[in-house]
Amino acid sequence: MQQYVVLQVILKEKMWGAGSGNLPSLEKAINDQAAKGYRLHTITTASSGSKGVIGGGDRIQATMVFERVG
Repeated sequence: MQQYVVLQVILKEKMWGAGSGNLPSLEKAINDQAAKGYRLHTITTASSGSKGVIGGGDRIQATMVFERVG
């Protein structure tokens, strides 16, 4: 079995207002790995703007490293 798993999730920020419109996808990724016996070891984020794009909103890339428990 793998000792570590690395996942990336892209979160699109809402065009108006604050906060992510899809935090449930981040939560699901974490819970799915926990159900497989992994715990979140490290998470990093990087953001990029999308000015001029229809539908707008910034994007945040979350890179998560999960470590097998036990």
